[in-house]
Amino acid sequence: MASLIARRAFSTTVRRLSTGERAAGEQALKSESKKNPEIMVLGGVMVAAFAGAGYYFGRNPTKSTSENAVPLAEKSMPWESSSTQGKYKYHPGADPSAAPKDAPSAVNVVVIPDVTLPKRLHDKYNKWGKEGY
Repeated sequence: MASLIARRAFSTTVRRLSTGERAAGEQALKSESKKNPEIMVLGGVMVAAFAGAGYYFGRNPTKSTSENAVPLAEKSMPWESSSTQGKYKYHPGADPSAAPKDAPSAVNVVVIPDVTLPKRLHDKYNKWGKEGY
């Protein structure tokens, strides 16, 4: 099947080059550009857009991620320290010269929404501190 497609494609290309269809195609392009001059403007805009994108991405290649490497604090993992509290440690502001601090636990952090409800709705929907929650 592939040889049939290749044979047909190459025979068509050779036939076009030998019969002068190329000159007819150029003539059709010239006549079309005279009928629709906005196509040339659109072509120029597209060339400029692709050239600008190529220039930008050529000078500023993109990365898969924009994360920066943050240096780890010494003995920052809970299993590496002799402490029994099991806290991770981090350098504040990612500054390795700063003394390591205990990282907040995601389990113990409570987000209190800034919402005011009537007392009856607050008692009905607020589960914090109630038995079974």
